[in-house]
Order: sequence, then structure tokens, then C-alpha cells
Amino acid sequence: MEPKIKEAIFKAVRNEPFANTLGIALVDLDKGYSVVEIIYTPEKMNNLFGRAHGGAIFALIDEAFQTACQTHGTIAVALNVNVTYISSPSDKTRLRAIAREINKTRKTASYDIKVIDQEDRLIAACQALAYRTGKPLPFL
Repeated sequence: MEPKIKEAIFKAVRNEPFANTLGIALVDLDKGYSVVEIIYTPEKMNNLFGRAHGGAIFALIDEAFQTACQTHGTIAVALNVNVTYISSPSDKTRLRAIAREINKTRKTASYDIKVIDQEDRLIAACQALAYRTGKPLPFL
């Protein structure tokens, strides 16, 4: 992966309002690959049943997907995201979303994304499809 692209994506995530609001951090990045983390805090991320809100887990998945998609230096946007929620995380645990590109064409790319906790327990699994616009990243 080009260092210039890697640095630009790390900087963009550090400055992204949504990621900052939730405390999502980009921790690893390579071509077609991304790892992001968050600390699951029940007082901010629980649903009305006292369990992790699906939207909080999805936000972590989407950040991993978003960053993995951009590693080729062009804008890619989500076409379809299919999430299976497996289990609810324990309080105050570190959650990690790992996105891996499994196929790429000129116009689309497919990703396998897993969310695990700090004990490597599977929290959610995702298959995602991106549309590759071919337009350069505006923040390069």
C-alpha cells in the first residue's frame, strides 16, 4: 500500500466527527484490509434491553469497511452490507472489527468483516459490497 494513501486515511479517520464521537480508532491498515477498535461502554451503547445496540456494532463494522475500501486510493461507497449479530459483548470490553477484501473488480469489491472482543469471541460477522467510483480520494 502506498504510504501517502495510508497516512491520508489515518489522518482522515482521526479527523472524522462520527469516529471521534464514538471513540473509534483505526489501528491497522493495508491494501484491502483494515482494523478498527472501540471500547464498548454500556452507558452509551446499550439498547432498551440492556444489551449492545446493533447500531453501535454496525458503526464499528462500517468504519472498518469504509477504511478498507479506500486503500486503493479511490472513493468506494457501500452498495450492500449484511450483518449477522452473534453475541453481545461484555461491559467495558475492547471490540475489534477486521475487514478483509475478498474480491475486487474494476467497479466493485467484496469484504468479509468480523467483530471480535478481547477474548477473540465472535460478536458479529458481515459480508459487504462496495461500488468503486474510480474517483481519487479528496483528502489525498
